[in-house]
Amino acid sequence: MGAEQPETVAAIVAAHRAGALTPAQTIARTYQRIRDHNDPAVFISLREETDAIAEAARLATRDPASLPLYGVPVAVKDNIDALGFPTTAACPAFSYTPTYDSTAVQRLRAAGAIIIGKTNLDQFATGLVGVRSPYGIPRNSIRDDLIPGGSSSGSATAVGAGLVPLSLGTDTAGSGRVPAMLNNIVGLKPSLGMISTAGLVPACRTLDCISVFALTVDDAALALSVMAGPDQADPFSRDRPLGALTPMPANLRLGVPRSGQLIFFGDKESEAAYGEALKRWAALGATLVEFDLEPFYETARLLYEGPWVAERYLVIKDLLASAPDAIHAVTREITAAGARLSAAETFSALYRLQGLRKIAERTFAGVDALVLPTAPTAYTTAQVLANPIELNSRLGTYTNFVNLLDLCGLAVPAAMRSDGIPFGITLLAPAGRDALLASIGRVFHADTKLTVGAKGVAHPPLAPLPTSSDDEIPIAVVGAHLSGMVLNSELTTLNAKLVEATKTAPDYKLYALKTTPPKPGMLRVEAGKGAAIELEIWSLSPSAFGKFVNAIPSPMAIGTITLADGRSVKGFLVEPEVLGEARDITGFGGWRKFMAEGARR
Repeated sequence: MGAEQPETVAAIVAAHRAGALTPAQTIARTYQRIRDHNDPAVFISLREETDAIAEAARLATRDPASLPLYGVPVAVKDNIDALGFPTTAACPAFSYTPTYDSTAVQRLRAAGAIIIGKTNLDQFATGLVGVRSPYGIPRNSIRDDLIPGGSSSGSATAVGAGLVPLSLGTDTAGSGRVPAMLNNIVGLKPSLGMISTAGLVPACRTLDCISVFALTVDDAALALSVMAGPDQADPFSRDRPLGALTPMPANLRLGVPRSGQLIFFGDKESEAAYGEALKRWAALGATLVEFDLEPFYETARLLYEGPWVAERYLVIKDLLASAPDAIHAVTREITAAGARLSAAETFSALYRLQGLRKIAERTFAGVDALVLPTAPTAYTTAQVLANPIELNSRLGTYTNFVNLLDLCGLAVPAAMRSDGIPFGITLLAPAGRDALLASIGRVFHADTKLTVGAKGVAHPPLAPLPTSSDDEIPIAVVGAHLSGMVLNSELTTLNAKLVEATKTAPDYKLYALKTTPPKPGMLRVEAGKGAAIELEIWSLSPSAFGKFVNAIPSPMAIGTITLADGRSVKGFLVEPEVLGEARDITGFGGWRKFMAEGARR
C-alpha cells in the first residue's frame, strides 16, 4: 500500500465511511509501516496487532457517521494513561499499570479512534530535545542526524514518519511545539484546561496541557474538538469548547517583535525563513504590528529559574530519595533544584508573573495573535549530547512563557531550509482563541505548498468550512441545551454548530425553575442590576431554526439578548410570571456552574 493511500485523518475517515478502505485494513497498514520504519525507540509499548485489528473490525457494528475519528490509528505519549498499556513516563522504575483510560484517551476511543501504542519521551516530560530516555532516541523523521525534539519525541516522529496520522503529546514548556517544527508537522497546544489532564503524569500540574500532533491543522482541530470539554475528575479542567473554524478575518492583526529583539543564536537560515513567513502573512492580508517581546522573555526565565521547577520535583521526589540512579542524569540535575525553593521565593515569582500577565493583556489588546519562530534554530543529536542543558534551553526561547501566560498555541510548518532542516512558526493568542488560531493557521500552512510530514505527500486542498454566515441563524442557549447538557441533542440532531462560548451584558438574572428536566430561566433586568451570564451561541439553518423554536415549551421564550461585547442575538428568556417559586442563581454566573456546585446545596 503506497502513497496513494489516504494519509490524513480526514482522508482516512472519508475512505472508511465510503467503504473504500476498512478500519482493519488501515490498522494493518499502520503496523506494516512501523515494521518498515524499523525504529524501536519510537514506541515504548506497542499493542498486539491482532488485538488492534479486532477492535477496528468491531467498529463495523457502530454508525460511522457518529464517529468523527472512525477507525483512525492514534499513538499516545507514555505519560498519558491508556488501558492495556503500562505508563512509564520513560522511567522503568516509575512504571505502573493504570486501571482507567485518561479522559483524553477515553474521548478519542469514544470517537472511533484505535490506540495502537505508547510513545517515547524525554523522561518525565523534562526536555525539548528528545534524547533523555532510557528507551533510546527516536530518529528524526526528516533528517537522521537531527534531534527528534521533545519531550514528545515518539509522538512527533510517529506522525512525521507517517506511522500514524494523529498522536497525543503533552506541553508544559514547548513539548508539543518544538518537536512539531523539527518533524515538519502541526503541533496544537490548547488553552489550559481545555483538554482534561486526568490520567496524565504531571510535569507542572498548573501548566500542563495534553497536545495534538497531526499532518494538517484541520486534523488537529478535529481531535481537539473531540477531547475538549469539562471533566469533574480534573480540578484544573475548564469549560472551553473549541467552537467553529471560520474564514480568515479580513482585518487580521498579527504581532511581530520589534526590530532586534529576536534571537536565532547565529542561525541565518532560520532568521531568513522567519522573514519569509512574515512576507507570506502580509501577502495573505494580515497587518503586522510590532510589540515588545522583552516581558515575554522575562516570563520564560521564570519557568526554570523560578519556583515552577518545584512542581517537577514533587512528581519524582520519592523516587529521587529511594533510587536516584533510576532517573536520567540530566533530568535529575534539573529537577532536584526544585527542593531548594522557599515559599517566599514562590510568592515573589507569582506576584511578578501576575504583573507580566497584565503586560501581555495589553499587548493582545492591539492584535489578534502573535507570530513567532517555533524555535530559534535546530541541533543535531551529537551537539545536544555534548551540551545538553544549554542547547535545550535555547530551544525554549519562544515556548517557555506560553503556559505561564495562559496562551493557546499552534505550531505550523513554514519552510524547508536549503540544508534540509524544517522551520516552523507558532501562532499565540490568549486562552479561548483556539478556533481563531486554527482558522488562520490552516490557511497559512496550505499556502506554503509544503508536503506534510516526511513522506512527500502534498498538503490536501483546504476543505470548505461549514457555512455559518448569511444562511444560518444564531441562537443563544443558557441552560439544558448547552454542550454536554441533557437537551443538547435537540440542537445536534438538527445539525446545529457551536459558534462560540461567551457571556451576556451584565443586565440579566438567572433562575432555577422547578421543571423536569431541570432548566434555568434568564430574565433581563434594569441595566447594571444583574450580572453577566455564561451562554453558548449555536447556529442553525432557517428550517432547523424554525423547528427548534416551534418546539420550545412555555414558560420559555425566544427574545433578543445583548452580549458582553454589545452584539445582539436571539436566545432563551423566561416569562417572568413563573419566577415566584424559582430560585435566584444569578450568583453562579451560569447554569453549568450551578449544576456542578449549587444544585447540591
